[in-house]
Amino acid sequence: MPNLLMGSDEEAKERGAEYMSLEKMDIEIFKGRVVSSGFKTGDMVVIGDWHSSPNGAFTNLMWAKPNGTRVLITPSKELGDLVSSLYSFEEVIVSRMEIERTEKSIEVNCDLGSVSMQWGTTVPIPFSRPRWVIANLEAPFARLFFGTKTHGTTRNGRKEWYHVRGFARMKSARLELDGRSSSQMAGMAPSACFGFSNPPRIPLSVRVDSHIAAAES
Repeated sequence: MPNLLMGSDEEAKERGAEYMSLEKMDIEIFKGRVVSSGFKTGDMVVIGDWHSSPNGAFTNLMWAKPNGTRVLITPSKELGDLVSSLYSFEEVIVSRMEIERTEKSIEVNCDLGSVSMQWGTTVPIPFSRPRWVIANLEAPFARLFFGTKTHGTTRNGRKEWYHVRGFARMKSARLELDGRSSSQMAGMAPSACFGFSNPPRIPLSVRVDSHIAAAES
């Protein structure tokens, strides 16, 4: 461990104790895929498609409008309360949601319209990493290549880690929401920041396990 970390032996011991504490922490794990893209209209969308979570399988849509308004579209009030406790929105809309998936695409239909995204072959990361590696050693690579953070604190004070399992470049995306329409992809701007991390700066599909501490830090 000390060979991997900079600092004095005492600091290394303190970090080691912290890492042991992290691994023993009660954790809620959400497993699925986060798919995101900006559009030439200035709209930015993040789809969280979770096939396994403490709340069961669900999908939510996060939409940043060109004026900076952040909207959560969710299938139930209970899930809306959960997601909006973790991330920040100006509007929360409970809507019917119909999801169509393939191995390389997703389409979300809701009361406001629809969003569809298609991606290429996923580059897998086949091995698991402990949370201290995600928070410390992976962090600089995530910032450099994707402009993201791998670890931070949720809106309600809970620690969160993004355990990336694989990623794929987006091939196409289409947005039809509340009268706004675009099929021209663009990068993600900082105004699309719903939580402690911006989405990837390029349109991307990420297979990820989100680890969230069960209590406030």
